[in-house]
Amino acid sequence: MSSVAQAPRVRLPQARRRLPQWIRLPLEWFALPLIIIGLWSLVSTFAPNTRFPAPVKIGEAFSANWINETFVTDVLPSLGRLAIGLTLAIVIGVTLGVVVGSSKLLREFLEPAFDFFRAIPPPMVVPVLIALLGSGDTMKIVVIATSMWPVLLNTIEGVRAVDEVQRETARSFRLPRRHRLVFLILPSASPQIMAGIRQAMAVALILMVISEMFLAVPGSLGYHIEIFKQNYSYAAMWSIIVLLGLIGLLMAVLFQLAERTVLAWYRGLKEAERA
Repeated sequence: MSSVAQAPRVRLPQARRRLPQWIRLPLEWFALPLIIIGLWSLVSTFAPNTRFPAPVKIGEAFSANWINETFVTDVLPSLGRLAIGLTLAIVIGVTLGVVVGSSKLLREFLEPAFDFFRAIPPPMVVPVLIALLGSGDTMKIVVIATSMWPVLLNTIEGVRAVDEVQRETARSFRLPRRHRLVFLILPSASPQIMAGIRQAMAVALILMVISEMFLAVPGSLGYHIEIFKQNYSYAAMWSIIVLLGLIGLLMAVLFQLAERTVLAWYRGLKEAERA
């Protein structure tokens, strides 16, 4: 029996080793912002425009307006209202979502109302809330709390998608409803709940600014936005945009840390399925 000559194996080049984490993370976080700042500086040098000041001027305005006592007197109160309103949105959204998602009859009854209210742009409710609650902190917190819709709708879908076999197994073992909620329903729905919270965070930040701009009073970011707009302080306006971006970035980092803790079991399950 004649032997068949085997073709020589071609060794593919080995994949490049991944960069260390302490190098990779700064590159991922700061590469794009540095590119944008560099291009912006280049354009502002050769084609200056008062409405688009150079990054250096924006940095100077940021330092002059926010790295002082103004941060304590005006920024921190806004962040406090944001934290309270977002917390209310999460608690109300998850609570109502679990109740509605657990009842098919209740879902069918409330679905038209949900479709009606979620179609209303959140800024449209601000004048109504001003008329009902006045112009104080309560109104602003309630406006921010209207960001609950993503949490509510995602919780409903997450609860509805819980495996029916697991539900019946829990009932057959006569587990109390509290245990079923804590150990079955909430863990199973947690990926969608966290997705809803991520969406609500972005909406809440927008609603915080809108609620403060309607009746701009000292002690809020909205007050400074109106003052800078009236005085045509473009560099200061851009500094507020940078500040809000940094607040959003901080919220995203904190959310990722919380998500890794809450969904550690889910990530482990997905990795085990891929293995």
